[in-house]
Amino acid sequence: MAFIYFIKVQLTHDHNFIECHLTPNPGGDTPALVFSKNMDSSGKPSTAQVLLLTTSSALTAVFYSVYRRRTTTVARLKGAKRVSIDQDLKNILTAAPGKCVPYAVIEGVVRSVKETLNSQFVDNCKGVIERLTLKEKKMVWNRTTHLWNESEKVIHQRTNTVPFDLASHDMAMAATIRVIRPLDSSELDLETTYENFHPTVQSLTNVIGHFISGERPKGIHETEEMLRLGESVTGVGELVLDNNLVKLQPPKQGLRYFLSRLDYDSLVEKQQSSVRVWRVLTAVFGVVASTTLLFILWKQWVYHRQRRKEKNVLEEFKEHQRKRMRELNVEETSVSPSACTVCLSRERSCVFLECGHVCACDQCYQAISEPKKCPICRAPIERVVPLYNS
Repeated sequence: MAFIYFIKVQLTHDHNFIECHLTPNPGGDTPALVFSKNMDSSGKPSTAQVLLLTTSSALTAVFYSVYRRRTTTVARLKGAKRVSIDQDLKNILTAAPGKCVPYAVIEGVVRSVKETLNSQFVDNCKGVIERLTLKEKKMVWNRTTHLWNESEKVIHQRTNTVPFDLASHDMAMAATIRVIRPLDSSELDLETTYENFHPTVQSLTNVIGHFISGERPKGIHETEEMLRLGESVTGVGELVLDNNLVKLQPPKQGLRYFLSRLDYDSLVEKQQSSVRVWRVLTAVFGVVASTTLLFILWKQWVYHRQRRKEKNVLEEFKEHQRKRMRELNVEETSVSPSACTVCLSRERSCVFLECGHVCACDQCYQAISEPKKCPICRAPIERVVPLYNS
């Protein structure tokens, strides 16, 4: 079945490219057909490419910033001075400038100063830090993936503390170090002493309502965490002697304050593992950003090279056209802008695909020898679309 295409044509200033759109055939159901200038893109990166480049570059910068901070933390942690809790501790601090060690590593056991905290759920469980947490667990309907995803939200959290010291593992040593502002420390991993899940009791009405709203409550997760008496703790911070009392407090100069149940070597290894993770993330997103940028630049180079090639071909074609017009003794101004570039007499009436040039009438196209090539760019003519100027 043959289709008739009615195309509104607008020739550009060089009269060789076409910008057109197909109008519906009054007598049929021919779909719309759109041509752009020279059937090629503008050479600009797509929205997806720009978005990918921007996002990957921003994430690379963020990840690299975190990686640098973590690397600095590990270097400072390795360079911290290890101090033992013994009878010479005060003498060391007295001889130190300002009676302090700016960044010191202390390993000891937790001792209470006066009072202690009792577990609310476990008998004979005492500590110096207690954290009670209530979390709401529910299933949320994801409208994108059409799946139920588990979600949790902290609805209540309370932390109780009492003053405590770090003492030597040797019970014979009376020296202790008072820990200041323990909640400001990093890696404060408390021991879970109690946890319980209270499931939500649901009626049929509630179930229907939850499916309509897209949220299904599962229950409340209750936990108690404590830093117990006698627990081995590694502290890293500023060590000062204040009124004959040795204190471990948050350090200055942007250094991180650590209180951890890990030993010193394990703490360093954990921080190094974190550095490796951030380094991998930085490298991955850096490669994505670099690859995207190189791809966009390559596409730009290809586009501009193609444009230069087309420009040269058009200039050469125009020169041949002017030469032919001089041979025929025809004035250039007397030729219609839409005249066939081969015979210069009939109107252009077909589009050559895939190059998109509109440069010939149907009779001249039929006269082109096989294999048929575009008279302008010499690209193979795969198919021809007839034009009807309106």
